[in-house]
Amino acid sequence: MSLFCKISLLMSESAKNSTAVLLLEDGNIFYGKAFGKTGTTTGEVCFNTGMTGYQEVFTDPSYYGQVVIMNAAHVGNYGVKGADVESSSVKIKGLIGRNLEERYSRMQADGSLQQYLEEQQVVAIHGLDTRALVAHIRTSGAMNCVISSETADIGVLKDKLSKTPSMNGLELASVVSTKEVYEMGNPHAPYRIAVYDFGVKKNILKCLVERGAYVRVYPAKTPLDEINDFNPHGYFISNGPGDPAPMDYAVKTIHKILQKGKPLFGICLGHQLLAMANGIPTFKMHHGHRGLNHPVKNVITGRSEITTQNHGFGIDPEAVKKSPDVEITHVNLNDESIEGIRMKNKPAFSVQYHPESTPGPFDSRYLFDEFIGMLKKS
Repeated sequence: MSLFCKISLLMSESAKNSTAVLLLEDGNIFYGKAFGKTGTTTGEVCFNTGMTGYQEVFTDPSYYGQVVIMNAAHVGNYGVKGADVESSSVKIKGLIGRNLEERYSRMQADGSLQQYLEEQQVVAIHGLDTRALVAHIRTSGAMNCVISSETADIGVLKDKLSKTPSMNGLELASVVSTKEVYEMGNPHAPYRIAVYDFGVKKNILKCLVERGAYVRVYPAKTPLDEINDFNPHGYFISNGPGDPAPMDYAVKTIHKILQKGKPLFGICLGHQLLAMANGIPTFKMHHGHRGLNHPVKNVITGRSEITTQNHGFGIDPEAVKKSPDVEITHVNLNDESIEGIRMKNKPAFSVQYHPESTPGPFDSRYLFDEFIGMLKKS
């Protein structure tokens, strides 16, 4: 038996064998086995259909405030590694799985999923029929939930659940945003990009740097005047968690950026904020899109691409169609929701999905090339 398997077998048996309970907002109760930290956690339940990339999912700031169901049958089977992260820490509030594995097969891994979740203080439950649970969420819609491995008292859990805020109207971007300005790339690179961090993923920044950009990342509520000394060639509006509707401060900033006439690129939450800056409202989706196999059509080229997605809000399609300044560039082939827009009179565009694709296919990375192309022209 290999050393890493021996270490895994020495892990605490108590966490694996103790009972945990999942209570949904609609009153449904599920019992399973405890995993990760012993405790209680609450958040909005959602599901991810990806088969790989669980560590990238857990550390994606866009998942802040959510309890994630991983739809793959086995999660944790290749362990965890320090390089496979999208932020400095796990951002999910809880984890639900069919089989959460302590044993792992990757020799390069730094440790097990159990160790990782304990260190990151994440409560998890497994041993559930996640296919049935996902089908229920898909039919009933997103809702709050509570997981506990320290009490099975349903009355206590209902009380905790009643105090959990709805994702509707919840501003979370400023919670996960960087607190200090930082930089990536070569200071002598040909392009300078100012990044508004509403929960930016590391690999988005990496994709920009790899294409010859020097990026400076700013906290979510940084006044645009404080960025003037950087004199950026363009602006990037990042992904992030929560409801975009209460983010008036970000919409006002985007208005000012658009007046400068410099290139702007938005992803996910950034897409929603660009829409709002053009008078297009957002809405809470029934259960959102999360996974790495969502088909999207580029209506400009006629080509389709398989995309990575993680969002629970969308932009109003009728308002987009009526907008005099915005046109649709991408649509979801499953439900025809709006996946991309661009302005007709400004060098600004955005997509709802994640072209950096970590995890996921690289079909959409051309969007970073297009953004760099806009910087060259400007």
